[in-house]
Amino acid sequence: MSIAERVAALEAELEPLNLAAYEAFWQLQTTGEQRWEEESARLDTEIRLLLSRRDAYEELRAAAEAGDGGDPLLARQVTLLLNAHRPNQLPAETIERIVKLEKGLETRFNTFRAELDGERVSDNRIRELLERSDDGDLRRRAWEASKQIGAEVVSDLLELVGIRNDAARTLGFPTYYSMMLECDELDEAELFELLDRVDEGTRPLFERYKAGLDARLAERFGVPVEELGPWHYSDPFFQEAPAAEVDLDPWFQDKDLEELTTRYFGAVGFDIADLLARSDLYEREGKSQHAFCIWMDRRADIRVLANVRPTEYWMNTMLHEFGHAVYDQGVDPGLPYFLRSPAHTLTTEASALLLGRLSRNAEWLTTYAGVPDPEAQAAAAALERARTAALLVAARWELVMCHFERALYSDPSQDLNGLWWELVERFQLVRKPDGRDAPDWAAKIHLSAAPVYYQNYLLGEMMASQLQAHLLDEVLGGGDDAWSRYVASPQVGDYLRSQLYRSGARLDWRGTIEQATGRPLDTAPFVAELARAV
Repeated sequence: MSIAERVAALEAELEPLNLAAYEAFWQLQTTGEQRWEEESARLDTEIRLLLSRRDAYEELRAAAEAGDGGDPLLARQVTLLLNAHRPNQLPAETIERIVKLEKGLETRFNTFRAELDGERVSDNRIRELLERSDDGDLRRRAWEASKQIGAEVVSDLLELVGIRNDAARTLGFPTYYSMMLECDELDEAELFELLDRVDEGTRPLFERYKAGLDARLAERFGVPVEELGPWHYSDPFFQEAPAAEVDLDPWFQDKDLEELTTRYFGAVGFDIADLLARSDLYEREGKSQHAFCIWMDRRADIRVLANVRPTEYWMNTMLHEFGHAVYDQGVDPGLPYFLRSPAHTLTTEASALLLGRLSRNAEWLTTYAGVPDPEAQAAAAALERARTAALLVAARWELVMCHFERALYSDPSQDLNGLWWELVERFQLVRKPDGRDAPDWAAKIHLSAAPVYYQNYLLGEMMASQLQAHLLDEVLGGGDDAWSRYVASPQVGDYLRSQLYRSGARLDWRGTIEQATGRPLDTAPFVAELARAV
């Protein structure tokens, strides 16, 4: 069998299996029903067992070593398939055990509702209390309730970490974390060098921002700065910047967020009507409380799950998730099946993050949310500070997650509760509550359901800033009205489709960034953007 025939045979097997697995996953996320957990686990196991076959792996490895043979599209498919096969070269019983633990953890997160003062409450309710309540004791109870899931899942999560690590070592990797980075075309040393540069570049900006924020919070809650706790910030992990000078929620409380999303994407050149029609956007019991975009078939079936309320948080989320969706929609449908996807997780995150930022942009708020122009322009400087503060706070939080997850897999037997707070204090400057010793880290769903993923958010933010600078200066030509054109010009959609989306996975992430912006990924545009407003 030639390598082209091998790739074709794998496509014939994997395409229907992937579609069935995505459908089972979608049903699981939207219902939380055990039958879909079982079906999702069965299909995931079947796919991983297929990818564990040694003969296909050896053929792919030999073809990769031989070079492209004059067919770069075939060579790229071989590389991606090899990366998919490599971490699955495991015994069937190991694969089955890993999948069972993963699906069980996913379901527990999706169906979990915290208990607060004797009542079961949703994530949205906890977020609402942390955003709005002035009652310090209630805030503390809400924050502690948000961490209850950590204690429930920590045992299974640590078991899963151990199995993943043992499996990775049988394949010649020091840890599961290192293996997954390499199979995702990320160099670990290069990644942490970039993270160090982000830390160095943002630390003085964050220290200045955090000092001002803490002074405002201390005044609001009537406590000394040194007595501020993690519950005084506006979300359970301080991954979002609290509203400071401008309260954005009143501008959305009477708005139809679906309609705003449709109008914006239409203005810049994307028709998302069919995407909205297939999506599941509002909260209900048993449904996942999070948000994501899923491309079911690498054709036209693209869906978004969300839990929308009329707030700026959910406006940002809608723009973000449909930023993923239009990327999928824009991939060249003529590409081979295995190349019909975004170039990399970080590149689709860049698209989502680029567009999600607009919910704090004065020009966007005037154009789409109906904020009177004088009011929006009067608040423009504060909005810019709010937007860049959001990026800054997110970046410092992402540093916590990246360093913690690497350390988790390096030594899962260490004092992880203490390590978590050491990193939170180092990167976020948030004080550990006196006497607290709980697996707060395990309450973050990504460690269970999306391992070795979080670096893509920070790399995506960096790429988003690079794309934004290129759009404003090169595509739109700069000038005083660049931002007004940026939020409403079809040139934006044309550029994103032609320079970022269309090539799919034909290029790796490095080639995609250079194609889109003319240079490699760099921390400088991201840090410079933050420095302008903080």
